[in-house]
Amino acid sequence: MRKNRSGKRQQHKPSHPFKAPRSGKSPAQEIVVSGTIKVTSQGYGFVKPDESEEHQGDIFIPPKYTMSAMSGDSVKVELLPEIPDYANDKGPAGKVIAITQRSRTAIIGEVLENHKVRPINPDLPGEIDISGNARGAKRGEWVEVKLVESVGRDGLRRGTVAAKLGRAGEIVNDLNAICAEYNLAPPYSEEDDQAAAAIVPREIGREDFRQDFCLTIDPHDAKDFDDAISLHPGADDNEINIGVHIADLAAYIAPGSRFDREAARRGFTAYLPGRTLPMLPKRLTAILSLTENDDCLTHTVMLTVHRKSGRILKTRRTHGLIRVTKRLNYDEVQNYIDTGDSPWDKEFTQKVSELVDVTRNIRSYRFKQEKFLTLDAPEIRVLCDEANNKILGLERKYQREANQLIEECMLAANTAVAIEMSEKNIPALYRIHPEPFPEKLEEFTSTVVESFGLIPGNLANRDECNKFLDSIPDGPEKPLILSMFLRSLTRASYAPKPELHFGLGKTHYLHFTSPIRRYPDLAVHQQLWELGTNGRLKSGKDMAHIAERCTEQEFNNDEAYYAASDRMKLRYLEEQLMSNQETLYNGVVARIVSAGMMVDVQDLGIYGFIPLENLRGNFKRYGNILKSYNGKKIFRPGDFIQVQLSAIDFARGSALFTPQEDEPKEQ
Repeated sequence: MRKNRSGKRQQHKPSHPFKAPRSGKSPAQEIVVSGTIKVTSQGYGFVKPDESEEHQGDIFIPPKYTMSAMSGDSVKVELLPEIPDYANDKGPAGKVIAITQRSRTAIIGEVLENHKVRPINPDLPGEIDISGNARGAKRGEWVEVKLVESVGRDGLRRGTVAAKLGRAGEIVNDLNAICAEYNLAPPYSEEDDQAAAAIVPREIGREDFRQDFCLTIDPHDAKDFDDAISLHPGADDNEINIGVHIADLAAYIAPGSRFDREAARRGFTAYLPGRTLPMLPKRLTAILSLTENDDCLTHTVMLTVHRKSGRILKTRRTHGLIRVTKRLNYDEVQNYIDTGDSPWDKEFTQKVSELVDVTRNIRSYRFKQEKFLTLDAPEIRVLCDEANNKILGLERKYQREANQLIEECMLAANTAVAIEMSEKNIPALYRIHPEPFPEKLEEFTSTVVESFGLIPGNLANRDECNKFLDSIPDGPEKPLILSMFLRSLTRASYAPKPELHFGLGKTHYLHFTSPIRRYPDLAVHQQLWELGTNGRLKSGKDMAHIAERCTEQEFNNDEAYYAASDRMKLRYLEEQLMSNQETLYNGVVARIVSAGMMVDVQDLGIYGFIPLENLRGNFKRYGNILKSYNGKKIFRPGDFIQVQLSAIDFARGSALFTPQEDEPKEQ
């Protein structure tokens, strides 16, 4: 049922592919590579070679050649010859010939019938057989299963129950199971909170910005406030100075200190539906937050902007002291932008208007120069009340102009710091987003041509890419096409050297503006603090290790979020079934398979499945369409369809639907 979320959830794709040896090689000439495997839910895998290996491109492993390997295992792979059977867009192919080290000894799953457990992680094997004492675990309970190695292809497909984690279906137990599976750190203790609150900030020279107009704009339910924006007159009427003020976390968290080590272990604040696991103790976050009418310590980037064109004329970085004039939320700022109605006094309203105008111009200028991708894909979030075990509903979140206002300021500050650190050769963590692989773009192009009759053009060119995105007709198929496009892109990551960020159109970019919730930002802040105090900088090798670790942690946190979101959406739908609600949902046929069709249920932000038996009449698959035996009715990708929920399959993590009006297009 899983959908792509704003480009974050994507299948693994090879990087820097290299050619496998051609057929005809003698056994002595076969190439064996050591690396780490990632096995997908479809059964195939990719092996990332170890750094010591000559070949560094990812190796595709067909399903029958994964042996019993699971994601994260260290393996030895023998490259397959270049034969037609393996000529595909996934790069060179290989087969696992040895598993040298297992990445896990246990899994978290739900007890099924017949002494079986279904892992909560969709990338793990389908079912685990339970042998020995089940510790009284019953069907529908979460359990931790200690895996038992067996001989042959089955590998780790057996295990014993090590612990019971509570009944599935209760929000707190579901979230506990997900936290255990993805090894998310628990909340900080009261002792941690007290210790963090007692930290005395280190001293550094600061610039006083307390007289400037300064505000924060955040979601209405924000729990931390790590950025603020100020306005100050420029040298003349053509210029304006925008201050991007970030909580000065490095003043409190020194490299190698207790909470630096703990923040590094967590990597990021984990946001799950109904539960937040912060990277830092809450009381320290409260002290650091840039709150209204308090004197706050900041690490500041000053932007001098040409008002009319939006061009950033110059930047400088400093440590500051600010006082936030007022805390705003996105809803009230957006309401002002949309209606012009202001709840503020005349002077404050004029300042907000000034900020709106100049950030619009910054965005316009940036688009002309960088041709960033213009994607507007809404996200459907689950609203949970963990304390009362209730799912409150679903929320559709869009990127609005109020969000873009803050985004433009943050992007400018991140870019300025990246350029400075690169020019000064300061080891840093950069945010990179490689160009899409041509094979993935070709696959996307052929799909939209065949299914929607659209001609995308050269999607490797951002200008043409944006023209295509703008040309997609408004309608039910547009979100589906955007989702498919996002899945064709590579995943952003962290790197010790500046490289292209394809989505933003930047060659120098890093994360500086959210140190309270992202360790990469904190690491950059610490480097700049050491630079400013003549301290000890981390080396490029140190930053490379941090980049690799943070990339893995970010991916793991994302996977935990998606797993929790998917399960909560299924629980939400289950409640509808149990209450006999006959809610209709709008959907778009996304993919035709032999057993039925996948449908993008846009109201829920999921992919549902319509099995053939849920269609009126007899249908058979013919390539990319489903056709009735009499040939009068067909379904194809892009068809709009209204569906009604028919069943929930928790074991497979999917929702089954039935068309409300089974009247597809006639041929």
